[in-house]
Amino acid sequence: MTDELSELRRRLVVGRKSDGRSVYDEGAKAELVALCRQPGASVSRLARECGVNANQVSRWLREHERDARARHSVANVAPTAAAFVPVALPPVSMPAPAPVMDMQARLPNGVVIDMRGLDLSNVGEVIRVLGSLRCSALTKA
Repeated sequence: MTDELSELRRRLVVGRKSDGRSVYDEGAKAELVALCRQPGASVSRLARECGVNANQVSRWLREHERDARARHSVANVAPTAAAFVPVALPPVSMPAPAPVMDMQARLPNGVVIDMRGLDLSNVGEVIRVLGSLRCSALTKA
């Protein structure tokens, strides 16, 4: 084990919790993570030499990657105020609603047709169709 690793091992554990788990120095953890990220580095060997479980070091590496991604995504986000640009639109004239009417037709056979909200432009067509219906007073029910 090199002097650098033995120094790191000495600084890494700064205390113990009441349940026996170790409390680690954040700076020493960051150094160990940086060593593990070097090309060709063995996480299990470095963890063993520093007296830490390899699974714990792997967790620190994942946390480091997650935090780095979060910092990177926050750094690449443009301010929201600059994301919107005011656009002036000319006033839009809405067409006036078409006039409507209610209509009731009584056919010779006693059938009553009630039509509500009929567009005035269609009233003539409705009357023409009703006039062409074939029904007689004889078919009254």
